[in-house]
Amino acid sequence: MARFARWYGSGPLHLLVLIASFAVTGYALVRLFAVRPLEVAIWFVGAAILHDLILLPLYSLADLSAHAVLRHRATRMPQPPWINYLRVPTFLSGVLLLVWFPLIFALPTPYPGATGLSMDVYLGRWLAITAVLFVASAVAFALKLRRVRRAAHADEERPAPGHDAAS
Repeated sequence: MARFARWYGSGPLHLLVLIASFAVTGYALVRLFAVRPLEVAIWFVGAAILHDLILLPLYSLADLSAHAVLRHRATRMPQPPWINYLRVPTFLSGVLLLVWFPLIFALPTPYPGATGLSMDVYLGRWLAITAVLFVASAVAFALKLRRVRRAAHADEERPAPGHDAAS
């Protein structure tokens, strides 16, 4: 087993899940190509171009900007890595925006009556979900920061090995 993990880089369960995900993706691709081959090819190329040439540079620039703006001075207390507490809600909010942007921006859609909701509710709900994501992330970061600082404070109060508190 150790030899396999060294060769592959992970356990056999990881390989099994990866093979299963490729199988499901391949099945979906075969089914979609059977129905609409040109549209699938255009979507795939368009998605690759949109991501690699437009979105990747944009969110890389946003990440570098967040690092530059929110960089902090060194303190005596240890700091947990904070950037993922900003990246995760931003990513989730962005995915929701990407999936639901026609409804969020009240653009005409080919399925106007599918939900039965007015077009006016989606922007407010997306903003509310985004706010909840960022607040939950801030609370998680605050709890992590508190835990790290308590552990560091407890380490400072503990006497060094070999030193007696009475001496």
